[in-house]
Amino acid sequence: MARRSLISTAASDRVNLRTPARGALSEVDRQMMGPSHALSGAAAWLAGCWVADHYYDYHQTSVALAIGTAVCAGGALLPDLDMSGKVTANKGGATVARTFGILTLFIAEVVEKLCLFVYHATKLKKDPHRRNGHRTLTHTLPFVALVGWGTTTLCVKYGKWAVVGILFFMIGLALRGLFDKWAERSGWLIVTVVSAAGAYAAYLQLPGERTYPELGFAVGAGCLVHLVGDLITSAGIPLLWPLPLGRRTWRMIGLPKAIAVRAGSTAEVVLLRGALTLITLLAALGLVAPTFLARWVPDL
Repeated sequence: MARRSLISTAASDRVNLRTPARGALSEVDRQMMGPSHALSGAAAWLAGCWVADHYYDYHQTSVALAIGTAVCAGGALLPDLDMSGKVTANKGGATVARTFGILTLFIAEVVEKLCLFVYHATKLKKDPHRRNGHRTLTHTLPFVALVGWGTTTLCVKYGKWAVVGILFFMIGLALRGLFDKWAERSGWLIVTVVSAAGAYAAYLQLPGERTYPELGFAVGAGCLVHLVGDLITSAGIPLLWPLPLGRRTWRMIGLPKAIAVRAGSTAEVVLLRGALTLITLLAALGLVAPTFLARWVPDL
């Protein structure tokens, strides 16, 4: 698959996202990698759970913590469903698009085309022309709110069966992101089987009378963390969409190239992932052994 570029141009320029201009940074260089997104989702959820537990006495079972962490980690990959690959060849696409093989590649293809349609339907005069929907609709705050609300609605309306279906999908995304090398070697079929086993195990543990609307919050939180991750890259995200500013609704907001995080760089693989891993481990330890972190953290 041809590498893609997200370089913003003047209104009169034409942006071909399938054939980058000479000297332009490729998409793989300009976007944060899937494992970093998934890890940031897990870290954010566990850290949030520790804060709730330590300061507000909001305690959760180990099953609830594991489910929430998996869902938030999976949700942190969800916005990249707008980056498709070659469906029939089962190749290419973002990390999330390869989770369940041809199925998720097809979903990504549909999502990408829908995002491209919304982009052209809402673009203004100074928004550049695009041939690809990546980093448009699914990388906006309205999408985060819609996904969170939609997940909650499904859980409340259809109960445990909707919860199991959501868990199956989100566990698959979490596996694909957190254990990317293993998932790549094992293939989508093994990932599917493990995801189904995890969802079934959750089905056995979760009481049937509850509706679990908090899953919507976990999915939405994961998507929001993804946006923050892309915000610290040079490509940026359309953070202010759909507000019309300067004859543009799709203004990309990110960090300058000199300080932006670059995919595969030491800043991402070593520093960023190292910090996220430390946060994840410390938060998990604080939840399992509360007295460990309590001695270092002041009470409110």
